Amino acid sequence: MDHWCLAVAVVGISFALTYWLRRYALHKSLLDIPNGRSSHTVPTPRGGGVAIVISYLAALVLLFAEGALSGPLFLALLGSGLIIAALGFLDDHGHVAARWRLLGHFFSAVWALVWLGGLPPVVIFGAALDLGWVGHVLAAVYLVWLLNLYNFMDGIDGIASVEAVCVCIGAAVIYALSGFADLIWLPLLLAAAVLGFLFWNFPPAKIFMGDAGSGFLGIILGLLSLQAACISSQLLWAWLILLGVFIVDATVTLIRRLVRGDKVYEAHRSHAYQFASRKYGEHLPVTSAVGVINLFWLLPVAICVTQFGLDGAIGVVVAYIPLAILALKFNAGELERN
Repeated sequence: MDHWCLAVAVVGISFALTYWLRRYALHKSLLDIPNGRSSHTVPTPRGGGVAIVISYLAALVLLFAEGALSGPLFLALLGSGLIIAALGFLDDHGHVAARWRLLGHFFSAVWALVWLGGLPPVVIFGAALDLGWVGHVLAAVYLVWLLNLYNFMDGIDGIASVEAVCVCIGAAVIYALSGFADLIWLPLLLAAAVLGFLFWNFPPAKIFMGDAGSGFLGIILGLLSLQAACISSQLLWAWLILLGVFIVDATVTLIRRLVRGDKVYEAHRSHAYQFASRKYGEHLPVTSAVGVINLFWLLPVAICVTQFGLDGAIGVVVAYIPLAILALKFNAGELERN
């Protein structure tokens, strides 16, 4: 099957599934009811991210069946994605204790790393660094942090969807420029799955993604970045740069809350993007800004790393400093003002 046709089909399937899931959620009263920790004011159907999961995994099956996807990578993406999506689905429809969620998250990460072969040597400031088993542990922590921060950052209309689409398109552009055109399809098909959902999720959202979708996106994006690391350290650095908006906001917020002694596992509205959405009185400006930052700041820096010899670690620092300044400007991690 032509991969461009497959991408179009994935958009259509995701769009149709989201429509059906929205109707189902309305019929069953599966609504996200606003409370003091919410960034929305209207009861809204939830769980639409399942459409992303189904449409993307179906595309992976087709790629594997036609020999365009290796067995180990297929099993890594399919197994870990299904585990995280299932945990998120159960949590969306009831409650899964935090310790069991975390156990499932690490099991999913270890499953994927076994098939991927762990973390390869990484080039830092021109020197190859092989961390051995320590690197594999750090890779597992990285995957678990990324899937959880993606859940944390999915708090206003369209933000997680726009982030995923921009990151995936950016990665595809970098692969094409770097001579790895055969690698563009995994991120592009993920972007296609999210685009079908984004039609319903763009501000003002008609349905929310839910933990099943946000956690799935987090783990898949993390695995795609580690797949890139197996090819080139510069590609890994590029992925870390492209993911900068979410990584910086979530990390700055977590650090400031830890320093203050907050219970970090409790729900809150103290991410920079949440303060920004309250400041501007709507979600659209903030969600749009995420897209602009990704395409006009982070993507060019990532291209400098992969095409013009900028050291990857320096590129991350250059990309993240303005993001950290923005996060602090918008009070990331500060106590919420009444």
